[in-house]
Amino acid sequence: MAKQFTTLSSHPIEELYIPESISGFDESRDLGQPGEFPFTRGIYPNMYRGKLWTMRQFAGFGTAEDTNERFHYLLSQGQTGLSTAFHFPTLMGIDSEDPRARGEVGVCGVAIDTLRDMERLFQGIPLDQVTTSMTINSPAAIIFAMYLEVAERQGASLKKIGGTIQNDVLKEFIAQKTWIYPLEPQLRLCLDTMEYAFTEVPKWHPVSISGYHIREAGSTAIQELAFTLRDGLEYVELLQKRGLQVDDFVPKLSFFFNAHNDFFEELAKYRAARRLWARMMKEKFGATKPEAMRMKFHTQTAGCSLTAQQPMNNVVRTTVQALSAVLGGTQSLHTNSLDETLALPTEESVRIALRTQQIIAHESGVANMIDAFGGSYFVEKLTNELEQGALDYFKKIDEMGGMTRAVDRGYPQREIIEAAYRFQQQVEQKEKIIVGMNDFTVQNEKQPELLKIGAEVERRQVESTRQVKAGRNQAAVEAALRDLKRSATQPENMMPVIRNAVREYATLGEMVNTLKEVWGVYKDPGYY
Repeated sequence: MAKQFTTLSSHPIEELYIPESISGFDESRDLGQPGEFPFTRGIYPNMYRGKLWTMRQFAGFGTAEDTNERFHYLLSQGQTGLSTAFHFPTLMGIDSEDPRARGEVGVCGVAIDTLRDMERLFQGIPLDQVTTSMTINSPAAIIFAMYLEVAERQGASLKKIGGTIQNDVLKEFIAQKTWIYPLEPQLRLCLDTMEYAFTEVPKWHPVSISGYHIREAGSTAIQELAFTLRDGLEYVELLQKRGLQVDDFVPKLSFFFNAHNDFFEELAKYRAARRLWARMMKEKFGATKPEAMRMKFHTQTAGCSLTAQQPMNNVVRTTVQALSAVLGGTQSLHTNSLDETLALPTEESVRIALRTQQIIAHESGVANMIDAFGGSYFVEKLTNELEQGALDYFKKIDEMGGMTRAVDRGYPQREIIEAAYRFQQQVEQKEKIIVGMNDFTVQNEKQPELLKIGAEVERRQVESTRQVKAGRNQAAVEAALRDLKRSATQPENMMPVIRNAVREYATLGEMVNTLKEVWGVYKDPGYY
């Protein structure tokens, strides 16, 4: 019996693709020109011939001073944008001195407890001259307020600073699980942040609708595409209900995708995402401006694909994944370091990861051609299949009453769990080969030098936070927190109140705990 070949999402792959493989495909309707609706071939007419993608390496560890040093190093090596990783306590709205943070301070990202930390994080980096991405969700409003305060103290105009804050809370309930409040108040805070930014920080993207973590949780490419875009549609619907106009705010939305191992499936996923989003904005929401139909997205290579075994192999994996993102038309890119499955990346490994992007950009020649695989029977067939698979998921979710209701019912969560389980079975049965892990293994392999975070980092961070608290105006802090509590009960945008509390050096944990008193906390009902 002949072996059946499939993509990672288990699409059967034919031996050969011919014109009949894409019967019904209309070149003018489905392909078009770069920079024109439906943007299958890219959102700009000249793509990388005009400007390369932003090379935005994810960085964050230890204290703000530690990460600031890494930021300066990356910029000196040719990185063109900053991307900030926060440690787990910050993601969960917990201060470093909280007993629940013990052993986690600075381990998987930078510790940010107060405005003082944010000031140190961007010391010597003019925020009106570099764009910054910040990967944080439940406490995103607070972290954003800190960033805005630092920018103003540098003398930067909020009308001129640019960047992205993830702020995608629907994804948290589906995949990453760093939730704090129940779904409804968490969505309210997310939308307040967006609405405030649209007016006050017009060059900022106040949400990065993220499929990355959906894929890292074990989803297929189709599920990543479907759930990410359906989250985006939910945000559009909710913002419309606030009276905002699609043509005005949709250009400020951005997306974040995973670049996994199946080169052609990933490339087709990005093309399908652009086309499907453009069609939804035009046909469902009535967008008339091209900017409101263009999907801008960042890509990160797949952390879940990295192996602790033979970690040098990860350089090759990352290169293949990065190529799929570039040939798929990404606007910015992070390439993972070879040692990230073992520890935080060293300077050497992060430099290799950045050089990977630079070699692709300047030596490979792929940036010279726009949508090089456009018109390929195979790629167009895959693009169509991914788009249709996402539409099938849209139909099921719409029948449930939308994404918020689907999340309440645990539908996307269960779909991801089942996909992850199927994939793991295939790996364990060697139906899928992971080189160096379940085949082509070596004995007694040498491990690379690793960057480890010691206990002194926690001691320094806790002491720093205590010094800030000892030197602030406590009465002003308490008044700001009372105002925050009042605001949480009123139908008003909470960002001005949050900014005031930040300005008085209220800690992240104090603000989060104040809101918990009003809203409570989310409890995972368990879906399996």
